[in-house]
Amino acid sequence: MILEVAVLDVKSGQEKEFESAFGIAQQIISSMPGYISHELQKCVEKPCRYILLVNWRSLDDHTVGFRKSDQYQKWRDLLHHFYEPFPEVEHYSCVYSNSV
Repeated sequence: MILEVAVLDVKSGQEKEFESAFGIAQQIISSMPGYISHELQKCVEKPCRYILLVNWRSLDDHTVGFRKSDQYQKWRDLLHHFYEPFPEVEHYSCVYSNSV
């Protein structure tokens, strides 16, 4: 399993619109092959900052399967105009976990 991590800095004053658009966009990502789960969390100290955590079966499921799909174009249209600056996305593999 691969964890996609993206720190999303949303333009000030557009937080509610972003959250509404994400509510739609999450239906897109959750329908993709290799998708396992996701979380969107809002920063307490910086109300314009969010973190998106997406679990994928493999790196290719995200970087090839999702990003090169028609569905990604819809995702991009819904969300990318909210970001400033554009987020850097990183991928992680588990070293230790206490989950069952």
